[in-house]
Amino acid sequence: MGAKRLILDLDLGIDDAMALACALASPEAELIGVTTVFGNVPRAQSVANCLAVLELLGHPEVPVVEGADRALAATEPYTTMVDVHGTNGMGGVELPASRREPVRAAETGGNAAVDFLLEAAKRYGEDLIFVPTGPLTNLALALERDADAVRRIGRIVLMGGALTQPGNVTPGAEANIANDPEAADAVFRSGVPVTMVGLDVTHQVQLAQTELDRWRALGTPAADAYAQIVGYYIDFYVRRSPYLRGCALHDPLAVAVALDPSLVETFATNLKVDLEGPFRGRTIGDPERLADPHKTTEVALKVDLERFETIFKERMLQALSAK
Repeated sequence: MGAKRLILDLDLGIDDAMALACALASPEAELIGVTTVFGNVPRAQSVANCLAVLELLGHPEVPVVEGADRALAATEPYTTMVDVHGTNGMGGVELPASRREPVRAAETGGNAAVDFLLEAAKRYGEDLIFVPTGPLTNLALALERDADAVRRIGRIVLMGGALTQPGNVTPGAEANIANDPEAADAVFRSGVPVTMVGLDVTHQVQLAQTELDRWRALGTPAADAYAQIVGYYIDFYVRRSPYLRGCALHDPLAVAVALDPSLVETFATNLKVDLEGPFRGRTIGDPERLADPHKTTEVALKVDLERFETIFKERMLQALSAK
């Protein structure tokens, strides 16, 4: 088996920025591209943030590829800015804008992220790891266009959903799934194997303010910027939920699990997403497939907190040390 290649599919807010830093500092895989989607921020802001963060971290060679700007059922582009990530998805911190342009679709109405993912799936097959940390729109569109190519991907690990606890935007729905329930339902029903890293485990892993002091001590522009950005994120979490010791590390955990599945213990099942009624966006067992011996979703329910925390802290320090 050859070297692993990694694609992150980001709606780049604050935890996405940490996930991107961790991926760049991971020797297990080469980050070959970042595809973009709406979610924490509109697509255009996600693109701008991805380009700026890659420049800040010293990796302008990584392509940024435009993806979906709206949910499958939406008729207009998504325009919401999620409060938890600030006015620009970066806690209001203004990063120097990149002069690079993203990869865009060759024709109006196309999706360059889907093109990029399918080409990589055909080229790298089982050596490709795909990690969507926002709405699953790009993945659902890729399945619709060429499900056979998607099935060649070695590992798909998504951040989203909740099985054993309430959602974080409604009592039943987690934010990424709620932003495009139809796309998530299509993915879970597709038969393509996926690992769901949802609130069941991401709410267990938290980052405290004290770690930001270690970042500031590095004295680099990246470390200073990340300390400000993540400081906003931690403050938001603590104000909303004073019992927490910091912010949840949603997207960084998904990246870590994609690179090392042994970090979590999973429950195999077949899921669907509720598309109507008060529980729209809920991830739950599909009654029509619960008895099917072939399970297509591994839901992470337990995480090795100490080992993940060690990995996360080491890789953030490495990523932020670059001058």
